[in-house]
Amino acid sequence: MQDTDFTGKRVLVVGGSSGIGNGIAQSFRARGATVEVWGTRASADDYDAADGSDLTGLTYQQVDIGSPEAITSATLSSDSLDVLVLSQGIVAYKRAEFERDGWDKVMSVNLDSLIHLSEKFRAKLADTQGSIIIISSVSGIRANIGNPAYAASKAGAISLTKTLGQAYARDGIRVNGIAPGLVDTKLTKVTTENPDRMKGALRSIPLRRAGEPEEIAGGVLFLASPLASYVCGQTIFVDGGMTL
Repeated sequence: MQDTDFTGKRVLVVGGSSGIGNGIAQSFRARGATVEVWGTRASADDYDAADGSDLTGLTYQQVDIGSPEAITSATLSSDSLDVLVLSQGIVAYKRAEFERDGWDKVMSVNLDSLIHLSEKFRAKLADTQGSIIIISSVSGIRANIGNPAYAASKAGAISLTKTLGQAYARDGIRVNGIAPGLVDTKLTKVTTENPDRMKGALRSIPLRRAGEPEEIAGGVLFLASPLASYVCGQTIFVDGGMTL
C-alpha cells in the first residue's frame, strides 16, 4: 500500500535494539526505510535474538540516553531524518523506584530523554516535515503497583505528546504517541513467565492475550504515514482492550 511505503525515508528508533522498539524498527525496514537504532550495549553483536533482538539491516549506535550530555554529543548516520520513534524505557523492580536513585534513573530515561531528543532533532524533522512517535504505556493512566516512577514517567509521556504536538505543529512536525498494553518482551517477563501473574493479567484484557511488538508497530506505521496527516498530539492505546 503506497501510504505505508517508506522507501527513501530515514527513521531513527531510540530503544530499537529489542522488544517493541525492535519490532517497530524492522517494520519500517520491511517497508523500504533506512533505519538507525540507538541502544545501550557497545555493539549490535552484544544483543541476543532470544531477547527479541533482530538488528539485521539496521544501523546500530550505542547512546546513553539517560545522559543529556550523551544525547547532545550523539550524531546520526545520515544528514536527514523523517521519523523519530522514541521507544526507550526501563523499569526498576523490588520497590527500587521508591528510592531516589531508582526514581531518578527511570525518569531520566523514560521522560527526560523524550524532550532532549525531540529538541535535538526538531530542526531536521522540520526540514522534512517529519513526525515524532512517542511510545508510552497504559500505565500512564492507571496505577502501577510497585513502580511509581514508571507510571509517572508514562503519564508524563502522554502529556508531553500533547504539548509537543501543539508546539511543533507550527514547524510542520506531527507528534503523536502509542500506549501499549501488555506486550510479550524482555521488559514484561516478570509477568509473562509467571503463570499466576499472567493468568491474572489476561483476565483484564478482552482479547485474552498479550500483544506482539509487530502489533504495536502497526499503530506507529499509521501515525508516521500520510494516512495520519491530520492526527496531531494524540496517543492511541494499543492494548487489546485492557483500558476499556
